[in-house]
Amino acid sequence: MSGLERRNPGELEFHQAVREFAETVMPFVQENRKYKDAQILERMTEPDRIVIFRVAWEDENGNIRANRAWRVKFNNSIGPYKGGMRFDPDLTLSILKFLGFEQVFKNSLTGLPMGGAKGGANFNPKGKSDREVMRFCQSLMTELHRHIGEDTDVPAGDIGVGGREISYLFGQYKRLENRFVGSLTGKGLTFGGSLMRTEATGYGCVYFCENMLNHAGDTLKGKTCVVSGSGNVAIYTAEKATELGAKVVTLSDSSGFVHDPDGIDAEKLAFIKNLKEVARGRISEYADHFRGATFYAGHRPWNVSCEVAFPCATQNELNLEDAKTLIGNGVRAVAEGANMPTELAGAHAFVNCKVLFGPAKAANAGGVAVSGLEQSQNALRLSWTHEDVDTKLKSIMSDIHRKCVKHGQANGYVNYVRGANIAGFIKVADAMLAYGVV
Repeated sequence: MSGLERRNPGELEFHQAVREFAETVMPFVQENRKYKDAQILERMTEPDRIVIFRVAWEDENGNIRANRAWRVKFNNSIGPYKGGMRFDPDLTLSILKFLGFEQVFKNSLTGLPMGGAKGGANFNPKGKSDREVMRFCQSLMTELHRHIGEDTDVPAGDIGVGGREISYLFGQYKRLENRFVGSLTGKGLTFGGSLMRTEATGYGCVYFCENMLNHAGDTLKGKTCVVSGSGNVAIYTAEKATELGAKVVTLSDSSGFVHDPDGIDAEKLAFIKNLKEVARGRISEYADHFRGATFYAGHRPWNVSCEVAFPCATQNELNLEDAKTLIGNGVRAVAEGANMPTELAGAHAFVNCKVLFGPAKAANAGGVAVSGLEQSQNALRLSWTHEDVDTKLKSIMSDIHRKCVKHGQANGYVNYVRGANIAGFIKVADAMLAYGVV
């Protein structure tokens, strides 16, 4: 870690992601000389390459604007690079390196042939017109198209990059390359997208949580659940948890959270979907619309008593004190729907108290899994039904759970962090060894 921190100064998110990984994998590496002698772990923490470029575009007033964009291609040992593009004014290289590093092992766990990458730009799509977003996306793709392709690197959406942005990006890629191929995922259903992609991360997170509970002789049915966030991941986590008989009582955004003791049922979720997707409103409006709900400005929902928690908003949204509060309130399971939403000390607290803790690289792998299925459908020139994709997603999440149990079970408790890290590591490491020194 001292060497990594010296080579990557100030990249705190990246340091955190590597430390969380290394502290569970290092003992395994020490026990397996082939990995230690080949310096596999050290090699894994260096991206294969990083592309940085300027994106110039024109706003509605005729002003020329410029942003910075990145594509961090971390590791393609088991398949073409795969990972989302994020548009966020606060985006940094450190965040993208942490996301790309995590993506390597998340993709490995799915069992699909996908390497790990991440990218994005310090562009804020909020408040921009459709034409401004279109011009930005087209300018970005004018450079990015040189570095991606169905057998090279396949980007997808992420925070700030939804269906609108992917459509503009793919349209420009198609125009520049004069090819109609699966070079991006998360596309619209009319031009190569997959059913279930929008729901996949949230549904997959709930499937993984249900697997954890089932393995411990329990179920989601009847459980009170706290969910953070109100984007696609949070909404579809709440939807699937409700379908499985749980009661979801919170959702949040950057302004605060709403608590509805009666539960956020299908009708209320429909209101939130419209609020976020059409009206571009704030979660506080939920409390104005539904009697009995309360909005807590500037707070996160971790002090609400629950048996299951789903952090689905953003990285490091759940700290040590939050973890202690959840544990004190009797939380049974925590499944991460966002990328690294729990600070390292909080994750340690959950594991030390034997809470069933599903880390992001396992619990939120459903999104990239269905992206991989979209790639397969594009390559085969066919479309699978909603039921087909859902069945495959359930199978993938169950298989990820099985791998975590295999490598994480000891003394009657499954350390899912250790299990996910080691299982993800082995596949990538063995491929790297097979290639020799590259």
